[in-house]
Amino acid sequence: MSLFITFEGTDGSGKTTQIQRLTARLEAEGQTFYATREPGGTKIGDQIRQVLHDVNNTEMTAEAEILLYTASRAQLVRELVNPRLARGEVVLCDRYVESTYAYQGYGRGLDFAMLRSLSEFATQGLRPDLIIYLDLDIETGLARKANLAATGQEALNRMDKLEQAFYQRVRDGYHELARQDSEPTRWLILSASESIETIAQQIWARVSAL
Repeated sequence: MSLFITFEGTDGSGKTTQIQRLTARLEAEGQTFYATREPGGTKIGDQIRQVLHDVNNTEMTAEAEILLYTASRAQLVRELVNPRLARGEVVLCDRYVESTYAYQGYGRGLDFAMLRSLSEFATQGLRPDLIIYLDLDIETGLARKANLAATGQEALNRMDKLEQAFYQRVRDGYHELARQDSEPTRWLILSASESIETIAQQIWARVSAL
C-alpha cells in the first residue's frame, strides 16, 4: 500500500532526526520505503538547492525564490515520488507544499492564489496522506540550528539569515494552515520539545495505523 508522508516545521524542530527514526522502523517492519527532501532529491533538484541555499545570493527576490522551489518540487514529484507511490511504496519527504505556504506565503507575504496555482502545477495535485508538523518555539529552534552550525554538523544557509520575526510568521502560518485544511485529520501536530523517543513513538503510532 502506497503512503505519502511529509515532515514540516521550522529549522531546528528535529525533522531530519525523526525521518531517520521512522525509516529505521519501516525497515525493521519490512516495508518498502523511500526518503527524500525538498528542495533537492534529484540531480536537478540538488543543483537548484545549491542556488537557493547559497549565502551569497542575498539579492534573490521572493519571486525568484518561489519559482526555484517549485521547479525542484516538480522534478521530484515526476521523477521520484509519483513512480514510487505507483509501485506501492511508502515515501517520506522532508518538506513539501506546506513549506511553500508557510515560508513564501505567511513568511514572505506572497499571494496565496498564485502559490496554490504553482503548487498544483508542480505536483499535479498530489497531496500527502499524512503531514507531520513538529512545532517548536522560534528561540529554541534557532538556538538548536546555531549549535549544529557551531559544532560543524550542519552549515547555515541563506534562509537561516532571516530575522526572527520571519520565522515567527512561518510558525504562526503552519498553525493557520492546519486550522484551515479541508482535511484536518491529515495533520499530526507534535511538540518538538518532547524527547526524541517520545516523538518517534507518537509518529509510529499514527503511521502504523495508516
